[in-house]
Amino acid sequence: MEATTTRPGRWLWLATLGLASTCFLLLVARPLHAQEATGPRLKTESPYFSVKSDDPSIDRLPLKSTEVDVKISGVIADVRVTQTYRNEGSRAIEAKYVFPGSTKAAVGGLNVRLADRLITAQIREKQQARIDYDNAKKEGKTAALLEQHLPNVFQMNVANILPGDDVKVELRYTELLVPQAGNYQFVFPTVVGPRYNSPQSQNRDAKWVAQPTLREGVAPNTAFKLKVALDTPLGIKEIRSATHAIDIRKNNDDQHADVALAQSGEPANNRDFVLDYRLAGEKIESGLMLYKGQGENAENFFLAMVEPPKSVAANAISPRDYIFVVDISGSMHGFPLDTAKVVLERLIGGLRPSDTFNVLLFSGSNRMLSPQSVPATRANIEQALSTIKNYNGSGSTELIPALKRVYAEPKAENVSRTVVIVTDGYVTVEREAFELVRKNLGRANVFAFGIGSSVNRHLMEGLARAGMGEPFIITDPIQAPEQAARFRRMVESPVLTNVKATFGGLDVYDVEPQALPDVLGERPVIVFGKWRGEAKGRVIIEGLSADGPYRQEVRIDDATRQDAAALRSLWARHRIASLSDQEALEGGDAFKQRITDLGLRYGLLTQYTSFIAVDKVVRNMAPQDATSVDQPQPLPKGVSELALGQGQSLGAAVPSTPEPETLGAIAVVLSMLAMLRRRARRHDARRYTA
Repeated sequence: MEATTTRPGRWLWLATLGLASTCFLLLVARPLHAQEATGPRLKTESPYFSVKSDDPSIDRLPLKSTEVDVKISGVIADVRVTQTYRNEGSRAIEAKYVFPGSTKAAVGGLNVRLADRLITAQIREKQQARIDYDNAKKEGKTAALLEQHLPNVFQMNVANILPGDDVKVELRYTELLVPQAGNYQFVFPTVVGPRYNSPQSQNRDAKWVAQPTLREGVAPNTAFKLKVALDTPLGIKEIRSATHAIDIRKNNDDQHADVALAQSGEPANNRDFVLDYRLAGEKIESGLMLYKGQGENAENFFLAMVEPPKSVAANAISPRDYIFVVDISGSMHGFPLDTAKVVLERLIGGLRPSDTFNVLLFSGSNRMLSPQSVPATRANIEQALSTIKNYNGSGSTELIPALKRVYAEPKAENVSRTVVIVTDGYVTVEREAFELVRKNLGRANVFAFGIGSSVNRHLMEGLARAGMGEPFIITDPIQAPEQAARFRRMVESPVLTNVKATFGGLDVYDVEPQALPDVLGERPVIVFGKWRGEAKGRVIIEGLSADGPYRQEVRIDDATRQDAAALRSLWARHRIASLSDQEALEGGDAFKQRITDLGLRYGLLTQYTSFIAVDKVVRNMAPQDATSVDQPQPLPKGVSELALGQGQSLGAAVPSTPEPETLGAIAVVLSMLAMLRRRARRHDARRYTA
């Protein structure tokens, strides 16, 4: 006689199986304790791994090379980026390429070279530019569209690239190089890191986030060249790059140098290129630059750069409370998190016994190491560092719930709090984070440490700006001690407070920034603006330093340059950035029209304006047969494949990486299932024996 399972046993088995399946699906869709998630994310919203196409008629890698030509004169960098697209397949294609940009760039020009023809792009309102581009694509015309998704994320679309075509797209921008402690730095980002797209993000439906990414260890096949021509008013004392091998040629007078990438055995375009240089005497070149516009209604612009006093440690420093917010998500696995641990060891280890601190670790969920802040004793510091060392990085990156938890932490009225955020910034909640930090400015100021070879500088700089702090970017572990020491100097004693600018004899208006922040580092005070009438008078900077009242003035005389044409674009870019910050704070698009008008008037790329270039010749007689190709990007150097927790690769699913808590919960459910099944079997066996 064959034993059969009883009806109660079968119902127990089916109920448990159903419960376990439901729990499993819920846990995978939403990590345990992830706060305020609104539902499972679509796979198309995530970065995905690129897989080589099996269709030889389509060129899946149309971007063949990127060349960067930089000319630095004084404190202004003029940059020309040339992207070369070639179609080596047998079908017409549309190439789409998401690429990074400098957070400080004023993008003011775009040309397209097609064979012997030069097509100059026009600035248009964003939606109109998209309509013009789509129409040109449907008509079979070669066209290029440059859009800004974020201040440091752009997208190039080039339609109707015919088989055998060479299309060169030239992008031009200017950037102000602001020295810090006598060190000048030029940064050229080369890769957009894969973003975790939170359901809370305003960008949660943005298509650019779903960019294709090469597998770890796969080198990009795109050639990359970069050269810099450096001209300075003083002798050049030192030139170096901590990120790339470079070749340097100097003139005899030491006021000019040519820098180029040196040949090496590793890719050059999978991390930020960072060039540092110092001038003889290590003195910041304070001064005033002018631009006198041409024409009847022309505008005149000025830029004042005034060196602040040196940092002086205060004699009596009030105790402070520090909360360190540390990203332990999948993209931080390996080099970024290892470096973050070194930074935290320096930061926490440098606290005074009178300070208090706490640490919040976050990925898809978050947890505080202590129920409340604890004194910075050696025992508490060692316990915190020991706990942090046990984490290796996995899961998603829920920054907003982590920040909300920090601001919910109580603190005494007489204690000042500093929040230190440590992350690579691979998220899409920039706007939400800026708004949250600014609205809680009365509770804490914010410093942001960006760690990695291709940090999201837009997030780091925006967090610090909103929190009246300072950003720190660490691309190499050897920079950790230096940056930690710089942080301590800043928080212990601001260099200059109550800063204000006045103008004697110079008729100025539209001054930026409208209110000068405290100066925290050995970084000059920067003031932009417009002027009318004669170029005469002086700019006066006043404030309070650790030694008492501070005053410095810069006079306008016959030797003052009036040919700095880049000031026009740089002023407009700064005004647009100020309006964008205010828009992020207030929410909505209340400043959309003002930003759009500035972009159109000054010919600048913004979140509401785009560049569009259209060839007049119809070249593709069957545009409906063309296909679109997304140019893949390499994984940033030091970032593991855990950064792409979810995604889909040309039809092949890539498994997600659940949180450790999620895996533990799944294991518990499965263990309960197995236990109940064994119990049911024993019950059935007893009934059969009886």
